[in-house]
Amino acid sequence: MNTIGLVVNSNKGDLSIPVREVISWLAEQQIKVLYNQESATLLGCPEQGMPTRELGNHCDCIMVWGGDGTLLNCARQTASTGIPIFGVNLGRLGFLTEIDVPDLREKLQALIAGHYYIEERMMLETRLIRDDRVIEQALCLNDAVVSKGASSRMVQLNILVNNEFVGMFAADGVIIASPTGSTAYSLSAGGPIISPDMEAVAITPICPHSLSSRPMVIAPESIVEIKVLPCIENVGLNLDGQYGVALKGSDRILIKKAPIKARFLKIEKTGFFKVLREKLKEW
Repeated sequence: MNTIGLVVNSNKGDLSIPVREVISWLAEQQIKVLYNQESATLLGCPEQGMPTRELGNHCDCIMVWGGDGTLLNCARQTASTGIPIFGVNLGRLGFLTEIDVPDLREKLQALIAGHYYIEERMMLETRLIRDDRVIEQALCLNDAVVSKGASSRMVQLNILVNNEFVGMFAADGVIIASPTGSTAYSLSAGGPIISPDMEAVAITPICPHSLSSRPMVIAPESIVEIKVLPCIENVGLNLDGQYGVALKGSDRILIKKAPIKARFLKIEKTGFFKVLREKLKEW
């Protein structure tokens, strides 16, 4: 481990002092640190920053300071490089960001000593097709969500799996989730929990206006197609709760397993259900 990339969510408060302390300690261990643009600005050296999506091309791993949202954003942008990332938890739940700040020095020592393993997570690839042209294509780690905007009216969506008609959903929307995303928005909407060591896709309607519109789990090789029916305005596609695009009537969204995976650097073996119990605190 010679070079570590640094991504810091500056909206989590003034982190410049603890981040500088970690950078100084890493320098003592002969570890070089590179910054994304936001981190470099936080540290007062904006000229040394680079776009997050390029960071993975120049380092051995990426250290992300923030919550799960920050980690999701970094994973989407750097997954194609194959560089593993690990999160320093500054958020509330921290399903993905497993390292807390007080434990960081100890975990970094283990990392430098080579005491770690890589955990891979399935990602989703989403294509938005309008007038028979692909106008958007992007990856997501948690979920792709088609939902209404501020309107109180329901959105109407036709759902197909491998070109087979599943049904018309009259609902607030629908969530297409990976195993990682099954404990996020999909869980809140009544979807199933899927162990992250599996590969599967969950289809979870949001507040459906039908007793027969239930969540379902399908094979990872399946292709989900969502057709937006011309019904109301302000329907949108959102990836990981962060990247969104407005939809029009007759748009088609194709969602399938991505050809690449997100890679997470893990220091300790922690059971998935132990994490669930600790984070949800109600089991």
